Amino acid sequence: MKNLVEEISLCIKSRYPILYLVTSEESRAEKLVRQAAEVTKKSCFFWSATEGFYNSDKFGKTKAPMDALNAILGYTEPGLFILKDFHPYLEDPLIIRKLRDIIASLKKSYKTLFIISPLLVLPPGLEKGISPIDIPLPSAKELKDVLFNLLKPLQESNKIKVDLSESLVEKTVNASRGLTEGEAENLYARLIVKDRAFDESDLPEVVAEKKKLIRKSGLLDYYDFSEGIGSVGGLERLKSWLQKRGLAFSQKARDFGLPEPRGILLLGVQGCGKSLAAKASASLWNLPLLRLDVGKIFDSYMGSSEKNIREAIKIAEALSPNILWMDEIDKAFSGAGSQHSGDSGVSARVFGTFLTWMQEKTAPVFVFATANNIENLPPELLRKGRFDEIFFIDLPTKTERKTIFEIHLKKRKRNPEDFNLDIFAERSDGFNGAEIEQLIISGLYHAFSEDRELREEDIFLELEETVPLSVTYKEKIDTLRSWAEKRARQAS
Repeated sequence: MKNLVEEISLCIKSRYPILYLVTSEESRAEKLVRQAAEVTKKSCFFWSATEGFYNSDKFGKTKAPMDALNAILGYTEPGLFILKDFHPYLEDPLIIRKLRDIIASLKKSYKTLFIISPLLVLPPGLEKGISPIDIPLPSAKELKDVLFNLLKPLQESNKIKVDLSESLVEKTVNASRGLTEGEAENLYARLIVKDRAFDESDLPEVVAEKKKLIRKSGLLDYYDFSEGIGSVGGLERLKSWLQKRGLAFSQKARDFGLPEPRGILLLGVQGCGKSLAAKASASLWNLPLLRLDVGKIFDSYMGSSEKNIREAIKIAEALSPNILWMDEIDKAFSGAGSQHSGDSGVSARVFGTFLTWMQEKTAPVFVFATANNIENLPPELLRKGRFDEIFFIDLPTKTERKTIFEIHLKKRKRNPEDFNLDIFAERSDGFNGAEIEQLIISGLYHAFSEDRELREEDIFLELEETVPLSVTYKEKIDTLRSWAEKRARQAS
């Protein structure tokens, strides 16, 4: 906030004619301008189409945009003029012409015009005279101030139970990133009113609040915490790696000298738990999981696809720290490296933007990518620095298959001890996790149709009738294993 005030004050002193503050937080922008006015010792005049210049009676009735501009042009003393939601009028040729006249006049005066709007609109002819300034969302420190201002008095009054431990405050503030000051204040107040307490149990609700913001974008999908790390059968090396990195998003890790984890690529056989691991990681780290659907990025209008990927990245960074999940990235960018993609280079440009961001990003956005076919992955994506690690997930071992049977039987309210899991695991050699789950579901369908409980025979019947993917695509799986042998870490 302090740096923004200094930047705006410097622009005012340098006689920038028009400053365009891009933000949806109107009150936050007003606060910045008032602070800059104190620094530069100038008066502020606020205008809206509904009230005119509502904080001064010097200008009379000036609700019409042209009247407001004439009043600014005719004012002879130093001052700051703030126009709220003026962007719709920037399509009017007369307003554009008037602003061009004002720009020439303001350069010779001690007046500065501000436009506050959630959208940046720069008509031809005005782009050289208007200086846009993006007002970022509140920083972690500002959100922490909002939290403390609300909770400190309540803690001192002993009216409610408040936990302001350093660990919980840091987790809450990180989970609130991406919210405006008003949204954060409303959320914190709601958490207190709900059970007259503020403690660790409130964290999932703080994270879930971001879901509303994600839905507005239309480019990212938000996933609730649905799977724990216990839902993943086997993959012990991968689990260990994830558990160690989960602590690295804290300030304690920064003080220790650790950088924030950048990302991971899971390569492996279909149905072996890659997507499940992404969902489980979100629960393990208590971070929101955002899924980037590349299909939503590409648009038929020229330049829209490139704009969409930049917008998706901007949203992900605004809501950081989080996990950005790219499922089947091999399909998403399969044509990026080809000269014959047939899309006039759009795929390559979108891919290039994403790659550059992965390499240069500073926001704590952990990229969790999954892939099935290594042949479709551009080599640039696998270069060191894009991901922290590449893991290969093979077909589950006998022990892992036994665990997977146990997990899915419990999930469907069956006691695993009622079944011979060792025989299930032995006879399901070559089956992946998704196929094992389907064995149980199919067996349940069979038992349900006969109005009886699930039996071992139902599972054995499905085992005999199912041809696993490892048989159907044996050659492709062998090729994948051969590639990963010396190029990726084993997840199991």
